[in-house]
Amino acid sequence: MTLRPKLFDLIRPAIFALDPETGHRMALAALKRLPIRGAQSSLAHHGKLSINVAGLNFPNPVGVAAGFDKDAEVADALLGFGFGFTEVGSITPRPQAGNPKPRLFRLVEDKAVINRMGFNNAGAEVALSRLNARLNKQPHRGIVGINIGANKDSEDRIADYAEMTRLMAPPASYLAINISSPNTPGLRALQDESALTTLIEAVIEARGSAMSNNPPPIFLKVAPDLEPADIDAIARIALDRGLDALIVSNTTISRPELKSRHAGEAGGLSGAPLRALALERVRDFRKATGGAIPLIGVGGIANADHAWERIRAGASLVQLYSAMVYHGPGLGARIADGLERLMKRDGFASIAEAVGSE
Repeated sequence: MTLRPKLFDLIRPAIFALDPETGHRMALAALKRLPIRGAQSSLAHHGKLSINVAGLNFPNPVGVAAGFDKDAEVADALLGFGFGFTEVGSITPRPQAGNPKPRLFRLVEDKAVINRMGFNNAGAEVALSRLNARLNKQPHRGIVGINIGANKDSEDRIADYAEMTRLMAPPASYLAINISSPNTPGLRALQDESALTTLIEAVIEARGSAMSNNPPPIFLKVAPDLEPADIDAIARIALDRGLDALIVSNTTISRPELKSRHAGEAGGLSGAPLRALALERVRDFRKATGGAIPLIGVGGIANADHAWERIRAGASLVQLYSAMVYHGPGLGARIADGLERLMKRDGFASIAEAVGSE
């Protein structure tokens, strides 16, 4: 299909010889040096794999989760690998260094990652410059969502989200409100019913002040570590306030049985050990919303079977991150190819028809 996945196979030993954060920067540097393939390339599919979610036409349902491209450096390179969309960030109003290093750990034996990065990013001004530059070159270059967060030392985090909405609404295909990272103290408290209602209202008002015509849809990213009452409350608020989708889910603070020597590190766990919990949360939110709001399945997806399982459980789209650490950015196109085969095997004419069909 392309030589690019082979490039990752060649550089993976060098990346894995480095500490994870340095290795990640090396991977981003390699992606930045690749010639950009058009986002509407044959790798992106279309046809049977395309799906409309929140008014956006996704050429296939496989995307890159936030965290891989924090500062919007390689969005077009990732789209060129055949992903149906990518999500940059999390981005905060002001630059911040994040938590002390080391803060990123590969759990190779578990095909997992633990991170306590702490929303490290170069800030809104840097990301906005890059996002506007790519749109100025070619306005229709694929779907790029923008994941927004609040600064750790902010005196008013809801004001941070409103400011980020005003700044990022114009270049965003969609905005993702990230209140579910476990690595910013107190952030997950914004998932509580009263705080969440206030936050969403502030974001919607800010979006309206930034764009009166064709404003981007608003997605909410939730944690997997939720009680049934939390799920019901979030679902009710999302429906009442007209959110466009829920991203289910972020990393987990729970610790299933792990083999790696890094198992005891603090932070959010992602990758294979998260798969069952994240799948269950998709089922929970599908039930709580009655299928009335689209879901995006994230967590432990590493092949087409995992993606298909998440779609059949109720996800209209899926996202990857940790699996790319082990399998490279060519994984997205391989999963999309596999989904097309699974659709044919199970007799579905479209991805939309398969959503929630389990």
